[in-house]
Amino acid sequence: MPKGSELKRGMFVEINGAPHVVKQVEAKSPSSRGAATLYKVRFNNLQTGQKLDESYKGDDFLKEVDCVKSEVQYSYIDGDSYIFMDLEDYTQYGINSEDLAEQIGYITEGMEGIVALLVDGKILGIELPLAVSLTITETDPGIKGGAAGRTKPAILSTGLEIQVPEYLESGDVVKVNTTTGKYISRA
Repeated sequence: MPKGSELKRGMFVEINGAPHVVKQVEAKSPSSRGAATLYKVRFNNLQTGQKLDESYKGDDFLKEVDCVKSEVQYSYIDGDSYIFMDLEDYTQYGINSEDLAEQIGYITEGMEGIVALLVDGKILGIELPLAVSLTITETDPGIKGGAAGRTKPAILSTGLEIQVPEYLESGDVVKVNTTTGKYISRA
């Protein structure tokens, strides 16, 4: 059972008997002494797609979704659905692209290390690895000897746009944090 202070984007919890995914977490520091830090959390209902905003104290407990976690591999796109294959029994699961909205930019063909959350044999969502390696397809030319810490925009092989250090060029492979969407290092 996760506490309010342990919630992270992409986690799955049960609220009023329905599975929800955490989309956004914002910590609000108290203005008076002795008051507890509040966590404003935006959820998406996995069955209806509705948004839900709730506030929790750091020590409030939430119930985890009673589901099966299975390691899957991304296979292909079929119309509007992304198809994943279970690596143990080769069962295929389809999930609508709307349900993967913010995760699509990190998914590459044949990608492994993805965990699918299954309830009654139906896929509700996926958990991506913490970091993925993607190729830069478009960026300004690299600058040698540029100021440390300066960045420039780069478009990656999946269409995702991130900020990368100035010295990187098109064709370089970089590691990207799937939680924050930020550059980590060269791959």
